Amino acid sequence: MTLCIETSVECAGWSALEDLDALVAECLRSALEESGDELVEGVEVSLLFCDDSRIQGLNRNFRGQDKPTNVLSFPSPDSLETARFIGDIAVAYETVAREAHEQGKTLEQHCRHMIVHGFLHLLGYDHEDEAEAEAMETMEIHILRRLGVDNPYRDDEHKEILGHERA
Repeated sequence: MTLCIETSVECAGWSALEDLDALVAECLRSALEESGDELVEGVEVSLLFCDDSRIQGLNRNFRGQDKPTNVLSFPSPDSLETARFIGDIAVAYETVAREAHEQGKTLEQHCRHMIVHGFLHLLGYDHEDEAEAEAMETMEIHILRRLGVDNPYRDDEHKEILGHERA
């Protein structure tokens, strides 16, 4: 299946990752394969790789939280079965880089996790209650394993650092 991915990079820090477009495509493909979700051929998704200032503005405007976060997802209101566009994902460089350092991961590993996490929100996964969180985390672990990334939930301290959000 063809997925049309639009990637915008607004923060120079993201140049630390080689071939960001290929990294994004691999993450989204792996997520779709693992989840088994069926999407419309040629469905579009947009990713913004920005800085903390930009994501703080988005977080304030759409979630009422005036602080930076690592990833925000903006799912389309359309049904996944018919949507031509499934939503937007924004990822903040400074927060993701800081969290990667604090967690002893590479920037690429943590970025992969944030992309997968944000995309799962677009596919309808959430972590509003314990059961949803468990299902989403399990899916993330399986997808990240495909991508060669260790379990990000191996201990509870990482759950607190992951300020992942859905708008």
